[in-house]
Amino acid sequence: MSTPNARRRVVFVNRYFHPDHSATSQIASDLAFHLASRGWDVTAVTSRQRYDDPAATLPRSESVRGVRILRIWSTRFGRAGLPGRAVDYLTFYASALVALLRRRKTLIVAATDPPLLSVVAAIAAPQVVNWIQDLFPEVAEALGIRVPFVKGLRDWSLRRAKANVVLGELMATRVPRAVVIHNWADSDLRPMDRKDATFTVGYSGNLGRAHEFASIVGAMQRLPNVRFVFTGGGAQLAAVRAAAPSNAEFRAYVPREQLSESLSSVDAHLVSLQPSLEGLIVPSKFYGILAVARPVIFIGARDGELARIIDRHGCGVVVESGDVEGLVRAIETLASDRSQSAAMGLRGRELYLHRFAPAHAFAAWERVLEENAA
Repeated sequence: MSTPNARRRVVFVNRYFHPDHSATSQIASDLAFHLASRGWDVTAVTSRQRYDDPAATLPRSESVRGVRILRIWSTRFGRAGLPGRAVDYLTFYASALVALLRRRKTLIVAATDPPLLSVVAAIAAPQVVNWIQDLFPEVAEALGIRVPFVKGLRDWSLRRAKANVVLGELMATRVPRAVVIHNWADSDLRPMDRKDATFTVGYSGNLGRAHEFASIVGAMQRLPNVRFVFTGGGAQLAAVRAAAPSNAEFRAYVPREQLSESLSSVDAHLVSLQPSLEGLIVPSKFYGILAVARPVIFIGARDGELARIIDRHGCGVVVESGDVEGLVRAIETLASDRSQSAAMGLRGRELYLHRFAPAHAFAAWERVLEENAA
């Protein structure tokens, strides 16, 4: 029979971890620190890089808030080119395999950065819970990148897992042994008052290939009296900036401690997702928008994961991808009726507190880990 200590030991593996600011780093770090505060023996296996700084010099090992952080070696080509990124992935896989083999009697929580980390974990250890932020290779294929021969290997690793934690109901239909636990936002996020009279629409986070921006650019050009603020970066930042009219402003990522102020500095937030990626990705920025009581303008599939939540709870509006006219009307309606916009935001905040706040996810995660760690 396992001892209580053995049942409460867990190893997280993800390419980024505290103090990195990327989305997967923040949620993995949040959960690891919470478990450590609850008496779990927690180790994080991660890289020595930062998401936006592959040359960063981070300690090879340290203890932070009760979590042992082991930073393993990998190459440092960064995200600029696919060949270099692939080499970074391969070297991280090799180092992670060695690190996990040394911990094969411990429950492993394997994230999906880099993709196919579930395969490395399945080879290394018999007790694995996969934390699926996006489904690879389906995402790559939906974006026009052919990735042969890996789907069968990925499926094998998911079947071997004790459980596969996914972010939504649509994703759960594609994954065996699926458990739905939504992501969350920073527990310190709070709504802040806004005094600027100009109606402002924000986009915060990654401007990546998974997101549709043609509709947004079209709406910006039709709404010269509305201000648009983009905060973040990503593969499509340059293209969006080049096409944006003078009523658009671009800002860099903000530190986590300034996120409440940043997200509250606009009247409504845009979230977009290519319809072909529904069931493969759930945009994490959604939860932060709810937390600061701002309405969500979702651009994507009408029957998608977020669209269903928004329609059910009245916390925003849904616009079909490519519908510039519909997006213009949605923004004009919110701008002309500030009380309706505020009511949507408050409903979103209430939904966040009752369903998506960190405490709900942490409790669900503890249940999954307790069930599968013995």
